[in-house]
Amino acid sequence: MLNRVILIGRLTRDPELRYTPAGVAVTQFTLAVDRPFTSQGGEREADFIPVVTWRQLAETCANYLRKGRLAAVEGRIQVRNYENNEGKRVYVTEVIADNVRFLESANRDNNGGGGGQPMREEPSYGGGGRANNNNTSRSNNQDPFSDDGKPIDISDDDLPF
Repeated sequence: MLNRVILIGRLTRDPELRYTPAGVAVTQFTLAVDRPFTSQGGEREADFIPVVTWRQLAETCANYLRKGRLAAVEGRIQVRNYENNEGKRVYVTEVIADNVRFLESANRDNNGGGGGQPMREEPSYGGGGRANNNNTSRSNNQDPFSDDGKPIDISDDDLPF
């Protein structure tokens, strides 16, 4: 059996950081994910999906994510239920994230009118809060696709096979 989900969307509000009685960090936020089609009126619709992160990932998300930022979330869907104050059973469906990738730089609003340009190297935070950055040898301001369709000189040493 498989329960895996990958979402890309924008945060609808700043993440809420809380701690359990045992001191474990938990963060909740909602991701607005566009649907792949338009309505009959020609408008784009979105789904608003609740996301939960735990431990170090929760603290990292609370520190660096903000309302409106673009993020990719990888995790699993969980359905839980509880009885509310009126005695009615309430069901909650949410994504329990084990990896969150920040798709825009933290200072996108302060970059001198750059219009929210995405980062060249996005930090990825998963399970233990480790940054999974596979492009450490490349400079942050170097665009690997800047040759505009011209042939790229690659030696056999550059190939992974």
